[in-house]
Amino acid sequence: MTDGRIVLLTTTARVAPGLLSYAAWQALHGADRVLCRASAHPQLPYLAEAGVTVETGAPELTDAPALVGACAGGRTVVVLAAADGEPDLTRGLALLAGSGRANGMPELELLPGSYDLPGARLLDLVGVMDRIRAVCPWASTRTAADLARYGLEEVYELVEAIETGDRTELREELGDVLLQVVFHAVVARDDPEQPFDIDDVADTIVAKLIRRHPHVFGDEHAETAEDVKALWLREKAAEKRRASVTEGIPLGQPGLALAAKLAARARTAGLDAPLPGGADAPGPAGDFGTRLLALAVEAEAAGVDPEAALRAAARAYREAIRAAERAAGSVGG
Repeated sequence: MTDGRIVLLTTTARVAPGLLSYAAWQALHGADRVLCRASAHPQLPYLAEAGVTVETGAPELTDAPALVGACAGGRTVVVLAAADGEPDLTRGLALLAGSGRANGMPELELLPGSYDLPGARLLDLVGVMDRIRAVCPWASTRTAADLARYGLEEVYELVEAIETGDRTELREELGDVLLQVVFHAVVARDDPEQPFDIDDVADTIVAKLIRRHPHVFGDEHAETAEDVKALWLREKAAEKRRASVTEGIPLGQPGLALAAKLAARARTAGLDAPLPGGADAPGPAGDFGTRLLALAVEAEAAGVDPEAALRAAARAYREAIRAAERAAGSVGG
């Protein structure tokens, strides 16, 4: 048999104050007392506006037996939890519940009044980076050019985590790449001539995704992955108005990836462009370049990423070198 009810009402700072669930408002309006330890709790002005009286600093907030006593006679007490979730109070209530007094304990209920939405932790990342940019002597002076090499390194580490199948590393490296995006956006916000921030970045990519997926957000139809790719390329061509299919391909990327990208653009456009050879590739270096280019084009046509294939072969070669080192060490020993 229970005696009364204690409701621990939790809220999240990532949802605007006052936006509480229906169950939360029911509990607040139906309670005999509403208590809150934090006198500056962001929900308090909105509760007052809604006609809910909240007692701050009540002794029951730090005294679990007193809080249980406040529920005598079937009374309901709602505790509006502070940001820390009231660990001392909940620990005290748990000790009472396990002390043999269960028959006299009120009903205990944890009621989330608001929930974090998907992506809420991204707001925390933005806040953390804002703080670091403002205070850290190193971060506060970085430019986009300073950060460029770190972005490249992080993407390579992400690709390695994907190719090795290490899920723990994948999660961490995705975070590192995300950090680069947020860091660049914080830096861009400080530009005196053409500033933009993370919301502008997100707005741009959202608009692009909607525009390039007319089969999802519009009236177009796509039954296969190839249909989707064709729509994407059509929308992209209309946006960019490029004079050549080679425009927009970064020439600074790794050679095999560059060759494969060029081959993919040419194949998609239906162009029969001959591979360079002879006078176009003078000397031994040119000969090797031509042969590597031909292999990259062949791999792309077969649906193989030549960069990934070469990395896989290189990893196998690395293991062979290590095996040879171990063998040489054992012989020498």
